[in-house]
Amino acid sequence: MCPSNGDACGGEGIRRRSCSCSKEDFLPEESFKSWGNYTKALKATPARFLDRLTARSGEHTELVEMKARSQHEMKKSLTWWDLMWFGIGAVIGAGIFVLTGLETKKHAGPAVVLSYVVSGVSAMLSVFCYTEFAVEIPAAGGSFAYLRVELGDFVAFIAAGNILLEYVIGGAAVARSWTSYFATLCNHHPNDFRIHVSSFPDDYNQLDPIAIVVIIVICTLAVASTKGSSRFNYIASIFHVAIILFIVIAGLTKANPKNFTPFAPYGPRGIFVASAVLFFAYVGFDAVSTMAEETKNPAKDIPIGLVGSMVITTLAYCILAVTLCLMQPYQQIDEDAPFSVAFEAVGWGWAKYIVAAGAIKGMTTVLLVSAVGQARYLTHIARTHMISPWFAKVHERTGTPVNATATMLAATAIIAFFTSLGILSNLLSISTLFIFMLVAVGLIVRRYYVSGETIPSDRNKLIICLVLILGSSIATAVYWGSSDGWIGLVVSNSIWFLSTLALWLGVPQAKKPHVWGVPLVPWLPSLSIAINLFLLGSIDKASFERFGIWTGILLVYYILIGLHASYDSVMESKTIAGEVNSSL
Repeated sequence: MCPSNGDACGGEGIRRRSCSCSKEDFLPEESFKSWGNYTKALKATPARFLDRLTARSGEHTELVEMKARSQHEMKKSLTWWDLMWFGIGAVIGAGIFVLTGLETKKHAGPAVVLSYVVSGVSAMLSVFCYTEFAVEIPAAGGSFAYLRVELGDFVAFIAAGNILLEYVIGGAAVARSWTSYFATLCNHHPNDFRIHVSSFPDDYNQLDPIAIVVIIVICTLAVASTKGSSRFNYIASIFHVAIILFIVIAGLTKANPKNFTPFAPYGPRGIFVASAVLFFAYVGFDAVSTMAEETKNPAKDIPIGLVGSMVITTLAYCILAVTLCLMQPYQQIDEDAPFSVAFEAVGWGWAKYIVAAGAIKGMTTVLLVSAVGQARYLTHIARTHMISPWFAKVHERTGTPVNATATMLAATAIIAFFTSLGILSNLLSISTLFIFMLVAVGLIVRRYYVSGETIPSDRNKLIICLVLILGSSIATAVYWGSSDGWIGLVVSNSIWFLSTLALWLGVPQAKKPHVWGVPLVPWLPSLSIAINLFLLGSIDKASFERFGIWTGILLVYYILIGLHASYDSVMESKTIAGEVNSSL
C-alpha cells in the first residue's frame, strides 16, 4: 500500500496530473520532459524494446502497485448475481438482434443455429480461460493484465489496442442498430432517422445522430455508479428475458417446418463463415472479467457469474435462431430488423413493436455494460503508462473511472455516426478472436511455465508444443479457406492433436490454480486456440487489411510513445522501491 503522504507511489504526482489537462498530465515521463530527452529515448529504442519484449509483470504489481496509481480505489460492491446479469445484459441483444438476419440470409440459411453453436462452444472455452485468470488476478485490466503477467508487455500492448478497438466498434455497431429498431418502433424504415450524404463513400454515408444521443445517456449512467449501473442492468435484463420468451412462444405458433428446407443452402463453408461473424454475438462477457476488482468475493462470484451467463446466452441464441427461421423463409428475412419484420410478415404487425422495444432494451444494456468494461480496460492500461496516466483517474465520490469512460464513449460516438454495420461487425470479430486466442495461449503458459522454477528442457518442450499447436491451427484455417479437399485438414488436425498430447504427457505443470481452474488443461485451452484461429480464417480479406492497418498504427504509437512512457514508469518504480528498501 502507498504511504499516507503518497510519496512512494507517486500519489501527489498522480493527484496533480488527474485534475488538469496540461502536457505534464498526458506525458509526465522523463523521456518527454524535453526534445533532448526524447531524442535520447528514441536512440535507445532497440534496447528498450528488447527489455519490454521479454519483461513479464507480476501478480502483485497488477493487483497492488497498478491499482495505487488510480489515486482512489474502485468500490467492491458486486456479487455473482450482479455479474451474471451483467453477462446476460452485455451479450444478449447485440448479436441476436443485429446480425442474425444478415448471416441467415447471406451465409448460413436455417443452419445459422449451427453457426451459433460453433461460436458458442468457442466462447465457452474462452470463458473458462478468462474465469481462471479473473479469479487469480482480479484486476480491472482484464485480459490486458493477464497477458502482461504471462506473455509480457509488448504482446499485452498489441492485445490492449485491439481490446479498445473491439469495444469502440462493438459499441458503435450496437448504437447504430439501436437507431434501426427505434425507427421500427416508430413505424418507420430502419434508415429513416439517419441522414444520407450522397457525397460520402457507400459504407460511411448514413449519418446517425440518434446513436450519439444514446451513447451520451449511457456515458452519464456509467460514470454515476457501478452498483447503480448493475441495478439498472438486471431490471432491464429481466424485462428483456420476458420479451425473448414472448418471441419464442408467439413465434413458434406461426412456425412453418417447410421454412427449414433447405437447411444449409450455402453448405458447411457458409455455416463457418457465419460463425466467425456471429462470434460478435458473444462479445461482452470479457467486460465482466474487468469487474473483478469491484467484486466482493472473486473466487466464488466470478465463476458463477461468467459461466452461468454464457450457458443461458447460448441456449437463448439457439432457440431464437430456430424460431426466426421457422417463421419466415431465409431468403425473405430482413437484414436490419429480422424479428420485427418476421412478425409483420406472418400477420402479427402489432408484435413488431414489442420485439423492437425488447431489442432496444437489450441493446441499451449491452451499451451500458460495454461502457463499464471498456473504461476499466483503459484505466488499467493507463496505470502502466502505455497511454497517458490521466486516463487512470478514479473519481473519489463515484468510485468510477470518469476520464476513461468519457473518452472511450466519445470515440464510440464518432465511429457510430459514420460507419455501417457490415464494416463494424467483421473487424470486431477479428479483434475479439485474436484476443481470445492470446488469452488461451497465456493460460497454457501460466500452467506450464514459472520463471526460475521451470527447467530449460521443459521450457523448450513447451515452446515447441505451442508453436506446433499454433502452426497446425493456422494451417487448418488457411487450408479450409483455400481448398475443398480434406487431406490437408487431416494432416493439420493430426499435428494439433499430437502436439497437445505431447504437451499433456511430456511437460509437467508448473503451477496449479489456487481456487478455481480450467478443467482438462491443456486440451480445452488448446481447442480454444484452434477454434478461434479457424474462425479467423473464415473472415474476409478486406477486414484483415483493416486489422493490419490498425495493428500497424499501434506499432508506430508504441515505438514512438508507449514504449518509452512505460519503460520510464518501470524504471521510476524500481528506483522508488530501491530507495524504500534501503531506508528500511
